[in-house]
Amino acid sequence: MKRHPLIYITFIINLFAGFLFAQTPSDTLADAGTLGEVVISGTLKEVSRSDSPIPVEVFRPEFFRRNPTPSLFESLQTVNGVRPQINCNVCNTGDIHINGMEGPYTMVLIDGMPIVSSLATVYGLSGIPSSLVERIEVVKGPASTLYGSEAVGGLINVITRDPGKAPHLQADMFSTSWQEHNLDLGMAFRRPKVRSLLGINYFHYQNPLDRNGDNFTDIALQQRISVFNKWSLGKKQAASAGLRYVSEDRWGGQMQWTPEWRGSDSVYGESIRTQRYEATGAWQLPVKEQLSLSASWNLHQQDSWYGLTPYKAAQMISFAQMTWHKSAGSHALTSGLALRHTRYDDNTPATLSGADAVLLPGIFVQDEWKIRPQHRLMAGLRYDQHSRHGPIWSPRLNYHWKYAGNGSLRLGAGNGFRVVNLFTEDHAALTGARTVVISGTLAPETSWNANLNWQHSFLFSKGFLSLDASLFYTWFTNKIVADYETNDAWILYENIDGYAISRGLSLNAEASFTFPLRARVGLTLMDVFEKDRLADGNLFKIRQLLTEQISGTFTLGYEFGKQLSLDYTGQVVGPMRLPLQENDFRPAYSRTYSIQNMQLTWKPGGFWELYGGVKNLLNFTPPAYSILRPFDPFNKQAGDPVTNPMGYTFDPSYVYAPNQGARVFLGIRVQGTVFREHSVLKP
Repeated sequence: MKRHPLIYITFIINLFAGFLFAQTPSDTLADAGTLGEVVISGTLKEVSRSDSPIPVEVFRPEFFRRNPTPSLFESLQTVNGVRPQINCNVCNTGDIHINGMEGPYTMVLIDGMPIVSSLATVYGLSGIPSSLVERIEVVKGPASTLYGSEAVGGLINVITRDPGKAPHLQADMFSTSWQEHNLDLGMAFRRPKVRSLLGINYFHYQNPLDRNGDNFTDIALQQRISVFNKWSLGKKQAASAGLRYVSEDRWGGQMQWTPEWRGSDSVYGESIRTQRYEATGAWQLPVKEQLSLSASWNLHQQDSWYGLTPYKAAQMISFAQMTWHKSAGSHALTSGLALRHTRYDDNTPATLSGADAVLLPGIFVQDEWKIRPQHRLMAGLRYDQHSRHGPIWSPRLNYHWKYAGNGSLRLGAGNGFRVVNLFTEDHAALTGARTVVISGTLAPETSWNANLNWQHSFLFSKGFLSLDASLFYTWFTNKIVADYETNDAWILYENIDGYAISRGLSLNAEASFTFPLRARVGLTLMDVFEKDRLADGNLFKIRQLLTEQISGTFTLGYEFGKQLSLDYTGQVVGPMRLPLQENDFRPAYSRTYSIQNMQLTWKPGGFWELYGGVKNLLNFTPPAYSILRPFDPFNKQAGDPVTNPMGYTFDPSYVYAPNQGARVFLGIRVQGTVFREHSVLKP
């Protein structure tokens, strides 16, 4: 993989700045724990989690270290109700499902800005250096009032570290028995008015394996590097800026494939080369009012071949938002102006007449009314003027009741919208195995959402117990569904003539004890379906593809003294409906499966720790027939009635879990402060 000059330039600048602005021994690191459970995703301002009218789940790096992964995409598999879904058996790209809703309904933010969307959704959570992550906030349910389109199902907000509080040096390296190698490196320096944080992530996997015997790689080979640089200026961090560059080269396909076969019909491969540039900035204006300006820009370029199908695309998104906070008695007002411009161009029918450009200005206002110390009411309204679809209104109402000191009840409802671009959101639309057919002009989806959340904490003589339960309901009109069943050679996209519903129940329990045991268990029950109108006018119920009705997660940890700890994590996923061809011999539903992991961590004291364990302890993998007719990926013999009497064609869309079996991993973490005078690490 070719290294981009930006990587070297950024590294040299920060290395020079690190020596120039190195701290003296009298400086100390701030304890990240002093921030408490502060969240911003629900209201666009910092509030304690217990006071937020919006239920926000917070996950800190310690949670994800219990099952180390090379990307945040994989890390989210142990978050209840959030499931990374693999959408491609060949190249292993995927998206994030929240409460059963597909990836395009989830907005991914970095430091509160919509830096990841559309074309980058597949790759947005890959390559974010874990050493830079302060916490991840997850909001399940309607968030369209504050964030607009793509936040119908919820949002994931990746909050990066404050350069003024991050460790001077942090490194995390691990390898697996499959020859996967991952490196996360973070460096920070600070002076009273200038602080910087540099993070580098490098992932390398170049070992083709075919354990299921279908002559296709079990997992895609990848080489990825990501560089993230964040600066904060001013004594009170009045301004901040960030840059990120991601370069990835991945391929999956027949075991004989090499880059020379790219785009040929001799050996099948899916080769995806990605370049991504991001810039963000925020400025607290020097006025008496709480007025802030934030902006972001990103360019995502993709050069791909899916067998014989080329996909070359570029998407540029510019975003700016002015936000104003004002307190007036028992009211806390938040309002803002937002402007988003998206330009997308590719070689598909979507842009035959030229690049697609969308201008989306918006305005929003929100009032949080503290009726009584225990009761809060929040109402919000957003108006967007879509350059193609016209005015779009998104109201939201939330009620929060804190009772008995340790309990909360939250009720929320709202309206959302989503404008669809298939080729930037759905990987299945790109694969050459099926032809994309679009029925008519796709209208924007609209939805109404409701969420009831209950939380309560219990203190007892032996420890602490926290319970969390949520009921969720989303009703869609104009929902766009990928139809795999009308024609085996098509993926048919159209607005359903009816409605769709996503509803369910989510339960979480977290406990810690006076003895060294901690546990977190989650369960989600869902019913996600559509009611489509048949030719006779009757409505027909059909369950959504690739969506389970039951799933669960668990995390158990035990400490053997101060130096040794054991973590046992996992997820359980129930059956989901899978896309089939006519007269398909494969089961229509997947079987229940569980991915479980075990890790042992040794902390001898000082600035380093050693960890290792086993991933996918039960060695679960999907059946070998998940790719249909892998021996004829270009369908050269598909028309032969003797060898193929059922008329099957090559199809890799029957996918619901990774093909990667059990593997051993071993890693080391280093964290400390670098002193210029002594050139040593101090924990």
